[in-house]
Amino acid sequence: MSRLSSQSVLPEAVHVPEFDRATLLPGIVHLGFGAFHRAHQAVFTQRALNADPDAWGIVAVNLRSAGPIRDLEAQDGLYTIITRGPDGDSAEVIGVTEDWLCAAEDGAEVLARLADPAIRIVTLTVTEKAYGVDPATGGLDRNHPSIAADLADPSHPGGAVGLLVEGLRLRRAADVAPFTVLSCDNLPSNGRVLRRLVTEYAALTDPGLADWIAAEVAFPSSMVDRIVPAATDATRARAAALLGGVKDVLAIETEPFIQWVIEDEFPQGRPAWEKAGAVMVADVEPYENMKLRMLNGTHTLVAHLGILSGLEHVRDVMAVPALVAQVRAHMLAARATLDPVPGIDLDRYADDLILRFANPAIAHRNIQIAMDSTQKLPQRIFSPATDALAAGQDITPFARVMGAWIAAIMKRHEADDPRRAELLAAAEAGENPARAFLDLPGLLPQALAESAEWHRAVTAAVAEFSHLTERSAS
Repeated sequence: MSRLSSQSVLPEAVHVPEFDRATLLPGIVHLGFGAFHRAHQAVFTQRALNADPDAWGIVAVNLRSAGPIRDLEAQDGLYTIITRGPDGDSAEVIGVTEDWLCAAEDGAEVLARLADPAIRIVTLTVTEKAYGVDPATGGLDRNHPSIAADLADPSHPGGAVGLLVEGLRLRRAADVAPFTVLSCDNLPSNGRVLRRLVTEYAALTDPGLADWIAAEVAFPSSMVDRIVPAATDATRARAAALLGGVKDVLAIETEPFIQWVIEDEFPQGRPAWEKAGAVMVADVEPYENMKLRMLNGTHTLVAHLGILSGLEHVRDVMAVPALVAQVRAHMLAARATLDPVPGIDLDRYADDLILRFANPAIAHRNIQIAMDSTQKLPQRIFSPATDALAAGQDITPFARVMGAWIAAIMKRHEADDPRRAELLAAAEAGENPARAFLDLPGLLPQALAESAEWHRAVTAAVAEFSHLTERSAS
C-alpha cells in the first residue's frame, strides 16, 4: 500500500487543496501539532486559502514529540480529515502546512522561524497544562517544569511561553514587528491569560522586553469547538478505504460541526478565516463561556458517568436514557449561569449538543476526555458553580460533576493528571474521601472552598456515585 504524498492519485470524491501548494509561503507558526489543530485551525486556514489564496502557509511545530512531525514530512505535509456524520463519511486532504519542526530537536530552526518577518501569527493548541498557569494567582507558575527549565536557559527554550518570549526578543532586537499570538486552547479569556504569562515571564528575563510586549503585541482570544477523538487503527483503515488504498498514518476523524470565534485584532494581517466560516467578533467571552460551561463542562460529566458505568465512549453514555437525563440537567444548569450570547439560541445550542454527543459514528473515549481534570474543572465546573452560588441558584448539578470525578478516581485507583500523586493519596483518605479532595490546595476557588453547601453537595454526590459503582460491581 503506497503512502499519502503529493504524488498520490486519489478518488474524485476526496476534497483536496484548491490552491497551488508549490507557491505556498509561510505566514503562521503553530505550536502543538496535535489532532485538534489538524482538524480545526488547519482546516479553517486551508478553506480560507481555497477562497482567497495568500501567503498564510503553516509551519507546524510540536514541542516534544518528533513522531508526528517526521510522519508529516514523509507525507509531503499532507494528511486526511475524515468527517463522520449521519450522511456517511467524507475525506478531505489538508495541505496547508508549509514546513514541520520539533522544538525538542530543531530548537534553533523554530526560533529562526519565529524571528522571520514573514511569520505574522503564532497560534497554539498545547492543552491547558502546558501554559504554566499558577491556579492560585492566575499568573505564571515559576515551578512549572517547562517554565522553570526555560527560565534557567531563556535563549534555548522548549516550552510554549519560553518560545514565544524568545521569538519576540529576537524580533525586537532585529527591529521586526511582532507577530500576533492567538491561543486556541480551552482557557477562559485565553488571549488575556497568555498575555499575562508571556509578560510576566519576559519581566523575569528582560523588563524592557516585557514593556515592549505589553505595548506592541496583540493577544486576541478565541473560542474553538469540534469533537476530535484520538485516532485508532480503525481510523487509519477507514482513511485507506476512502483514499482508494492510499495509506495515511496521520489520518484523524471528526464530526461535521466546526466552530471558531475569534477576536479580530491582527495588526500584521490574517487569513480570510471568515470565508471559511469563522466568526470574527470584538469580544469572545460570551461564546467561550457558553462553550466551556455547556459543552466542555457537560463533556466532563459524560466522561465520568461513562467511567463509573463501564461505558467506553460518549455515544455509549448517550444511549442510556437515565444518563442522558443527568447530562441534560447539567447542561441546563450551566445555561442558567450564562448571559445572552449574540446570535445564539441557547436552547437550540443545548439540543444540538445532545445530538452531537450521541453521534454514533464518533468514537470519543471517555477516558480521553477525563484526562487532566484538575486543569479543566476550574473553568468548566467551578466557575459556573461560583456564579450559581452567588446568584442563589442550585449548585447541586456542578457538585455532582466533582463527585463523579472523585468516585471515578476511587473506582479506577488511577488518574491521568498532573496532580496524580495527590489525587491517588486523597482517594485513600479513609472514611471521608470527599474531604481530602475538597481540601486539595489551590483546586477550589475561595467561594466554594468556604461554602458548607458545596461541601455537603459534593460529599453526597461522592456517596451516591460510590454506592452505584459498588452495586454495579456486585
